[in-house]
Amino acid sequence: MSKKIKHILVIRLSAMGDVAMTVPILRQFTNQYPQVKFTVLTKAFFKPFFRDLENVTVFSVDVKGKHKGIFGLYKLSKELKQLKIDAIADLHNVLRSNILKIFLIGKKCIQVDKGRTEKKALTTGKKFKQLKTTHQRYADVFEKLGYPIDMSSPSFPSPAILNDKIRNIVGSKNNPWIGIAPFAAFKSKAYSIELMNKVIKTLSTTHTILLFGGGENEMEQLNNISSMYANVINLAGKLPLDEELHVISNLDLMISMDSGNAHLAAMFGIEVITIWGITHPYAGFYPFNQNPENALLANRDQYPLIPTSIYGNKFPNGYQEAINTITPQKIVSKVKAILQKSLT
Repeated sequence: MSKKIKHILVIRLSAMGDVAMTVPILRQFTNQYPQVKFTVLTKAFFKPFFRDLENVTVFSVDVKGKHKGIFGLYKLSKELKQLKIDAIADLHNVLRSNILKIFLIGKKCIQVDKGRTEKKALTTGKKFKQLKTTHQRYADVFEKLGYPIDMSSPSFPSPAILNDKIRNIVGSKNNPWIGIAPFAAFKSKAYSIELMNKVIKTLSTTHTILLFGGGENEMEQLNNISSMYANVINLAGKLPLDEELHVISNLDLMISMDSGNAHLAAMFGIEVITIWGITHPYAGFYPFNQNPENALLANRDQYPLIPTSIYGNKFPNGYQEAINTITPQKIVSKVKAILQKSLT
């Protein structure tokens, strides 16, 4: 273990799910090495992710404003030097972070190995096998800095206390709360809204359904669904991220695509059912500490080229429908099995 490294700069600028995946690793790290301080360099929007972590401070980067371009990164490096960083954990490993590290030369730096070669072999059909998880790739960075992390018994924060504003929206918890986040960055990763509507219709008879999304189009679709059924509440656009996380921490279960919401729920130790289309858990982006059986996968006999890409942006013609081979009944049955197990 290193005795000199007491303050680590963690770089992970985007996207939401990737930033959220750093949280369980940092929580385990800070539990095991409370003498080490962290500064997380990320977007201001993601600051609430790290709110309950000891010895972790967020430094907000403005890549579209004062930290834009090479001169902006140079300015950022001067600001960071004032923090007296001992080492850098680059969990992003992109051009922007690599340029920044040049300006911070002299500091010990380890960057994440994204496994691009193995991922290409996976998506081109050369090797269909489980790759190292993103969480393990992050942990490997800290081990190379001298701090191995034991992830065998992870800890999670207690559910947040909901304020009156949130209570007025979600009401009392008279039955299990199921979060549903039916959207994703790419349509090929999003379950048919018509099929999800059937899931919601069935589950809402015995559970409270809380819908998550963002953007005007998603809000409109979720408003339409919530207006159709009792016990269905659309949270899209009603709460800032910080308060939305309070709600997520109180869920009994989250249903999500292969998207950021799955990782937000996993941060709190909430059980997550993930629905996969043209992407696949083998790529290493499965939510933290989740049962592998909670992944519902598209029919690979019908769509043998899955996974066609890591992020869901590339697929052959017709493959955008692969996710819809998962039936609403399969989702409902999985929900019932998980909630029944939690009662025993």
